[in-house]
Amino acid sequence: MRVHLGSDHAGLELKDHLMNWLVDNGYEPVDHGPFVYDALDDYPVFCLRAAEAVAAERADGQDSLGIVIGGSGNGEQMAANKVIGIRAALVWNDATAQLAREHNDANVISLGGRQHTLDEMTRFIGIFLAEPFPGDERHVRRIAMLSDYEVTRELPPLPESALQGSADA
Repeated sequence: MRVHLGSDHAGLELKDHLMNWLVDNGYEPVDHGPFVYDALDDYPVFCLRAAEAVAAERADGQDSLGIVIGGSGNGEQMAANKVIGIRAALVWNDATAQLAREHNDANVISLGGRQHTLDEMTRFIGIFLAEPFPGDERHVRRIAMLSDYEVTRELPPLPESALQGSADA
C-alpha cells in the first residue's frame, strides 16, 4: 500500500522517521515534503499535495492512505479535508486511530508532532494502517451522506424523530 506523507517543520522529525518505518513494515511511502527544516514553512503546501495524491489514487481504484503532521495536527487535518474525497481524522490516542478507520473509513490521519512522543505517534499510525474498514451499514450510510454533501452541497434530510415538534414538521 502506498502512504503519502506531508507535514510542516513541526512534523518533519516524525515524517522522516516514518519514511524508514513504513518501508520496514511493507508500505510504500511517498514524501510530499518538506525536505529541510524551515521554521516559517506553510503546512498547506505539503499537506494538500499529500491529500491530493491520496484522493487521485483512490479515484483510480488504488489502495492508498495519507498521513499529515504538524505541531497540533489541527491545521493539517483541516487542509487535508479541503480535498474532495478525503476524510482526514485527527488522531491523539490508540482508540481514535482505530475508530478513524473502523467507523469513518478515514483515508488520511493527522497527528500533532508536539503532542506525543515519536513512539506513541508511530504506534497510532500502525494501528490506523492495520485497521480495516468493516463496512457496517450505518457507517457506510453516514459516509455516503458526507460524500453526497461534498458534491451537491445539499443537506441530508432530517429524520422523522427530529421533525416532531419543530417548525419543519
